Amino acid sequence: MTAASGTDSEAPGHEHRDVSGGWLRPAVFGAMDGLVTNVSLIAGVGGGGGAQHIIVLTGLAGLAAGALSMATGEYVSVSSQNELVQAEVRKERHELEVHPEAEREELAAMLQHRGIDRELADQVAKQISTNPEEALGMHVREELGVDPTELPSPLTAAGASLATFAVGALIPLLPYLLGYDSLWVALALSAVAAFVGGGLVARLTDRPFLRGALRQLVLGAAAAGITYLIGHAVGAEVH
Repeated sequence: MTAASGTDSEAPGHEHRDVSGGWLRPAVFGAMDGLVTNVSLIAGVGGGGGAQHIIVLTGLAGLAAGALSMATGEYVSVSSQNELVQAEVRKERHELEVHPEAEREELAAMLQHRGIDRELADQVAKQISTNPEEALGMHVREELGVDPTELPSPLTAAGASLATFAVGALIPLLPYLLGYDSLWVALALSAVAAFVGGGLVARLTDRPFLRGALRQLVLGAAAAGITYLIGHAVGAEVH
């Protein structure tokens, strides 16, 4: 092995996490939404004096309806966004075919805007323009801020949202499914899940664990507290 090849093999490098796959946002949103939605439903029904079987029925209905709604919303949302990007890509492709010189000058101007000298920018633009697909990709990335080859998957987003919503929504139901007819046990378990979940999400994005944990706990507690008070007030009126 030569010295040069040895140096190349030892060259420092790093890897980035996948930030364009379309799964992290719907997964996090789904889990937290499932937890907060169902603990709020259970708190409202429990606060109104609902029996155990009513709470279980409400929780299961909320889990199913919420998970399917989230999955449908994510699929339509991501699909629509991708279709919009693809429409703009077709428009840019048409411009490159009909007005190649104007698009080359536009590309050179974008390169100059990034700090490249005019003469070199013209040379680079000419070189890139000899490959239509590469020129198209650069125009789209510069003008739209997206990579047309790395669009998020609607199915991935929908699946992540559905699965994590169901998991989050199941947590406040667990005590009732295991035979514990106690709203406070369900609330306590949900509080622990919100604290841990918020903290883990914070660490995933390189933020302090405690900050994310407390934020999620406070928001979840506020939602559950409001619905509990509503349920208690309505239940008192009914009785």
